[in-house]
Amino acid sequence: MKLATLATAIAFALSSLTLAANGYTVKDSLHCRSGPGTGYAIIKIYKKGTNISISCQTPGTNVLGDTLWDKTSDGCYVSDYYVLTGTSSYVTRKCPSKYCVEINQRGIDLITEFEGFVANPSPDATGLPTVGYGHQCQTKGCGEAKYKFPLTKATARELLVNDIPSYTKCLGSCLNNVSLNQNQWAALTSWVFNVGCGSAESSSLVKRLNSGESPNTVAAQELPKWQLAGGKVLPGLVRRRAAEIKLFTTASSKKAYPACQ
Repeated sequence: MKLATLATAIAFALSSLTLAANGYTVKDSLHCRSGPGTGYAIIKIYKKGTNISISCQTPGTNVLGDTLWDKTSDGCYVSDYYVLTGTSSYVTRKCPSKYCVEINQRGIDLITEFEGFVANPSPDATGLPTVGYGHQCQTKGCGEAKYKFPLTKATARELLVNDIPSYTKCLGSCLNNVSLNQNQWAALTSWVFNVGCGSAESSSLVKRLNSGESPNTVAAQELPKWQLAGGKVLPGLVRRRAAEIKLFTTASSKKAYPACQ
């Protein structure tokens, strides 16, 4: 009996040492949130001196110069600034992105309004064959669309919804230091849908968001720069950018990037 008790005590001590070796100390009372940013809901609070385990790390809201956030074994996120990891860099793997693959209804409505409905494949204003609500044909006759032509507005909307993930994937891959709500995410998706992924990736808009500037300020200043087609300002693009800014700056409590709610 004594040997069994001793073995149990040793096992407990070893497990405690393992936790201490793999864990990191919280240097102050710290909120653990539902996502990597100060705008996310507080899930729990760690007391100063608590030893936590970090499952992965990801960029998030800038906290006193540190944009790294740690996902704990409790499944919530803390600012790495308040965790004694011994470095300001990654100490474990990067968290998989959980951004919203789809966009909200406001975003879908905005895109359909400005793309306009086309029942059969035909060249758009730039000469590219499109159908539905801005679907660019990838094969002859738009065979990849998998819908009968002429499209109805309902099937065109379905096609648009199917297309959206390729544009949100573009956004998710080029953003790394910003927290966006679902209206902001939808507005930027509309913009990428219009200008293309390559243009978005190399844009000053994305660079400024990644540098930690205020998203609303960046959107208001950068989106109006994308009003040209063929070197000329198009009234339709002026209206579209204004609508995207309006949607972007409309408050929403639902998050979209880097964690979806």
